[in-house]
Amino acid sequence: MADKIATRQAYGEELAALGAKNENIVVLDADLSGSTMTKLFKAEFPDRFFNAGIAEQDMYGMAAGLAVSGKIPFASTFAMFAAGRAYEIIRNSIGYPHANVKICATHAGITVGEDGATHQCVEDLALMRAIPGMTVLNPADAASAKILLNKAAELYGPVYVRLGRAGVPVRYAADAELEIGKAVQLKDGHDATIIATGIMVEEALLAADALAEDGILVRVLDMHTIKPLDEAAVLAAAEETGAIVTAEEHTIKGGLGGAVAEVITTGGAAGAPCPVPMAMIGVLDVFGRSGKPAELMAEYKLTAKDIEAAVRKLVAMK
Repeated sequence: MADKIATRQAYGEELAALGAKNENIVVLDADLSGSTMTKLFKAEFPDRFFNAGIAEQDMYGMAAGLAVSGKIPFASTFAMFAAGRAYEIIRNSIGYPHANVKICATHAGITVGEDGATHQCVEDLALMRAIPGMTVLNPADAASAKILLNKAAELYGPVYVRLGRAGVPVRYAADAELEIGKAVQLKDGHDATIIATGIMVEEALLAADALAEDGILVRVLDMHTIKPLDEAAVLAAAEETGAIVTAEEHTIKGGLGGAVAEVITTGGAAGAPCPVPMAMIGVLDVFGRSGKPAELMAEYKLTAKDIEAAVRKLVAMK
């Protein structure tokens, strides 16, 4: 397995590569380019980089204007400031007119670590998936982040990309085939399905390996696209494995777990519900706290062992 790489690092590297391929790509940052890694684009294309200062609302308004002018803006800050501080601007100036802006938010989730609750955004997926027409992406590792960023650049319309501070193992090949709106099946199994997103994909794979040692074979899906959700993959998993565990570094209120539950209980666009036993691994209805990323993952029960325990409980119910 490769060394751990943060998805924000992959974002910075791929952004510079995208800039070389498309002169219409411009980048905006809210005075955090050293942390969001947009500094790599700035170094290559200083005339196409705009520092809005600590004025996130202004930055996303600027991005909307640049999009109307034919540019493809990638606008970055921490997830807390994008989804939180600038939500109304993103909703009304980017979402409502369906502006071609890529909102690339770094430092999402509790693995921000010692910065604590004020900076640990665990509500962003819920907020962004509620905006009509917003595509919401949450890559699992550095390789998939680069692939999905290319897809986002090609897609016309607003896109929210969730990126992390902490390094994660690289599971995908650089030339992996990923499509927006299509889950990736990383393991097959018939006893249950783990649907994971972002950094929780790694924990899901570790849980699946541990369960396999006891003869419990689980399907693992990387749901890198929260919206549009791959409803067909969710319904197939429900029908074929009979139990679903979702895993996200996000509140279980309105995130991946909520999206999956909506599909299996309503049938989604297909209109054919397939309710099965389900558990949600995620942050409960609480704020984060300061601590080391690994310690926080254990504190908030977001580890492979927690996923494994949830699967065992559901399998026993079948």
